[in-house]
Amino acid sequence: MQVTTIGLDLAKNIFQVHGITDNGEVAFNRALRRAQVLTFF
Repeated sequence: MQVTTIGLDLAKNIFQVHGITDNGEVAFNRALRRAQVLTFF
Protein backbone atom coordinates (compact mmCIF):
# COMPACT_ATOMS: atom_id res chain seq x y z
CA MET A 1 0.00 0.00 0.00
CA GLN A 2 1.53 3.26 -1.17
CA VAL A 3 0.03 6.46 0.26
CA THR A 4 0.11 9.22 -2.35
CA THR A 5 -1.98 11.99 -0.77
CA ILE A 6 -2.12 13.13 2.84
CA GLY A 7 -4.66 15.60 4.20
CA LEU A 8 -4.07 17.31 7.53
CA ASP A 9 -6.77 19.29 9.32
CA LEU A 10 -5.06 21.62 11.79
CA ALA A 11 -6.71 22.46 15.08
CA LYS A 12 -5.66 23.55 18.56
CA ASN A 13 -5.49 20.15 20.26
CA ILE A 14 -6.66 17.41 17.88
CA PHE A 15 -5.38 17.00 14.30
CA GLN A 16 -7.24 14.87 11.75
CA VAL A 17 -4.92 13.00 9.35
CA HIS A 18 -6.28 11.33 6.20
CA GLY A 19 -4.26 9.25 3.71
CA ILE A 20 -5.29 8.15 0.20
CA THR A 21 -3.61 5.51 -1.98
CA ASP A 22 -2.90 5.96 -5.68
CA ASN A 23 -6.09 4.09 -6.64
CA GLY A 24 -8.32 6.25 -4.40
CA GLU A 25 -8.73 3.95 -1.39
CA VAL A 26 -8.55 5.33 2.13
CA ALA A 27 -5.29 4.16 3.72
CA PHE A 28 -5.87 5.75 7.12
CA ASN A 29 -8.03 8.30 8.88
CA ARG A 30 -6.86 9.13 12.39
CA ALA A 31 -7.36 11.78 15.03
CA LEU A 32 -4.05 12.69 16.69
CA ARG A 33 -3.22 14.85 19.66
CA ARG A 34 -0.65 17.59 19.15
CA ALA A 35 2.13 15.53 20.79
CA GLN A 36 1.44 12.52 18.51
CA VAL A 37 1.69 14.27 15.12
CA LEU A 38 5.47 14.37 14.78
CA THR A 39 5.93 10.73 15.77
CA PHE A 40 3.15 9.65 13.35
CA PHE A 41 5.02 11.09 10.38
